[in-house]
Amino acid sequence: MSSIVARTGRHLQRYDNNLRLVSGCIPYRLAKTKDQNQIEVLMVSSPNRDDMVFPKGGWESDETVEEAACREALEEAGVRGNLKGNPLGVWEFRSKSRQEACSVEGGCKGYMFVLEVTEELETWPEQNNRNRKWVKIEEAFALCRYEWMCNALTEFVKVMENGGNKKEHETPVENKEEKPSKQEDEDCQLMSTNCHVNGPRTTSYGVMLPASIFL
Repeated sequence: MSSIVARTGRHLQRYDNNLRLVSGCIPYRLAKTKDQNQIEVLMVSSPNRDDMVFPKGGWESDETVEEAACREALEEAGVRGNLKGNPLGVWEFRSKSRQEACSVEGGCKGYMFVLEVTEELETWPEQNNRNRKWVKIEEAFALCRYEWMCNALTEFVKVMENGGNKKEHETPVENKEEKPSKQEDEDCQLMSTNCHVNGPRTTSYGVMLPASIFL
């Protein structure tokens, strides 16, 4: 059992114009193969659901957005590491929780970072509620159920192609989701319909990935 305790409650939660502020990251490692290194990313399951997502959670008032991203990676996925540069982007989305997403306050504004994993713990705070899985980039696109996370993964690929850092002069991408359909309103979640891989080296967003990532 982990000696680290996950934070609970919303008394320190930050908000911006009724949007709950969220911080998360895409943890990655270089997995050694016979001839070269290959990038893998770490995904976690959602509690009581089959979704696979990247670690994220509420950004609280006693921490920076970077500290929040590192904390969520530790609590949800049991990893520590080096956070790379500026956020990949900023996305607005609806919470997956039915209890909150169907209310006026159900909107979220999420900041996503790149985390180079340096330590993987055997026990972590949320291990009883979440499974973790290292996957290749193409599998991560296939597993991503939410469009905004697919967009964050696309930005991750661009950053890795540029050497692993988001340039300071780049403005983070803000992706405002379209108005949900009636069915999405009923489900209180935004589901992606185009997060798949077209061929071995091209994502559905048209980003050409280096061959070394998949070999």
